[in-house]
Amino acid sequence: MEITVHSSKSVKPDYGDHNANGGAHAASADVVPLTVFDKVSYDEYITGVCAFRPPAPPNDVLEAGLATALAEYREWAGRLGADAAGNRAIMLADAGARYVEATADTELSSSVLDELTTGANLLSLYPSCDGAEELLLAQVTRFRCGAIVVGVSLHHKVADGHAIWAFLFAWGQATRGVAVDPVPVHDRASLFAPRDPPRVEFDHRGNEFKPRGGEGSGGDGAHAVDEVVIHRVHFSREWISELKSLASEGAAATARPRTTLQCVAAHLWRCITVARGLDGHATTRMRIAVNGRARMKDVPAGYTGNVVLWAWPTTTARELLEQPIRATVELISRVVALVDDGYFRSFIDFASSGAVEEERLVPTADSLELTLSPNVEVDSLLGIPFYEMDFGGGSRPFFFVPGYSTVPVDGFVYILQSFEGNGSVDAYVPLFGRAMDAFKKCCYSLMTPMADDERLV
Repeated sequence: MEITVHSSKSVKPDYGDHNANGGAHAASADVVPLTVFDKVSYDEYITGVCAFRPPAPPNDVLEAGLATALAEYREWAGRLGADAAGNRAIMLADAGARYVEATADTELSSSVLDELTTGANLLSLYPSCDGAEELLLAQVTRFRCGAIVVGVSLHHKVADGHAIWAFLFAWGQATRGVAVDPVPVHDRASLFAPRDPPRVEFDHRGNEFKPRGGEGSGGDGAHAVDEVVIHRVHFSREWISELKSLASEGAAATARPRTTLQCVAAHLWRCITVARGLDGHATTRMRIAVNGRARMKDVPAGYTGNVVLWAWPTTTARELLEQPIRATVELISRVVALVDDGYFRSFIDFASSGAVEEERLVPTADSLELTLSPNVEVDSLLGIPFYEMDFGGGSRPFFFVPGYSTVPVDGFVYILQSFEGNGSVDAYVPLFGRAMDAFKKCCYSLMTPMADDERLV
């Protein structure tokens, strides 16, 4: 598949009559400091592609809709900079988002989609983030069959997955000429103020922060000649139902129902551990994103920034593989439940206390990591209804692939709803090539995955 780029332009917010009359928005250069949640988020772009069947709206209609949406979400037309105190901030100067128009020399067939699923040709369908100043870059690629793929790159310091989805949904609404709903809430200054007096009730060193220059998991010489490859695992609704039943065996009658995310994450953690061939005594952690919108009080539905922290279930490779999957699911459920409103408030108090600067701490969300081994990270997109995006062309997306802004990271897993719309789930699992065959052998089995017995002694 060959992609030809025909144009690349900057799209600025269109304020309609306000803009024509020299309204305050167009002339404003507001500065919005990053919140404590923005600061600990990954310093990179979130990428993804959505495919739409024909007929698709013309490029100029999509561009006009983007300009209108940017008038509601000014962050995405801004730039990262610093406020007067030197703190990192979003500069609302309406500098614009990047909009690229391209064509493909083929039809959007099932074989092409399969290639996109595994990462081949994926990078050509959204604009490169390398050296970009824009916080939003979008590319519309038209295929010979009339289908289009909309690829986007959006900076994670500006927003989390839920807020990014809200903007993309607004882009579709603006393109169709309907009012943006929900109305975005931009107030980042007052929502996450520390308590008076502050109450740091949890240890946030090692979870959200680590020492500057501390040893990470950025890879080693053994992986220098190996490539990370992505495998899409499709779990049917029936398979997930069986997995949930297995994870509930022997559980107390009063136990909370097992969620799809907990069960699938537990299963993938075990399979990845087997595939990596970890020593039985090795400690392995799962970093799993926890959405603060569902945990904290008084966060508006339309809030446009980051509100995510992470839970860190921890065990050894031996315990993970020798115990039934019920134990792994219970571990994940128990640790995730601890990241509640109190934990989020404690994090705000700690991050605002000055200790981060005094101790020279940096976020544990390290964009430079190439491998997470012996750990894994799970980002759930199960609650994001990508299939509802509608640009008014007569159809909604039938395909979505989450991307990686540079290269896929070994052990960084995405879990999302399948576009089959029947309760099935897709998981995108990147691993070093030498581990992928072993992963594929166990990823669909409901039997307990087992590694080399000698390693577990």
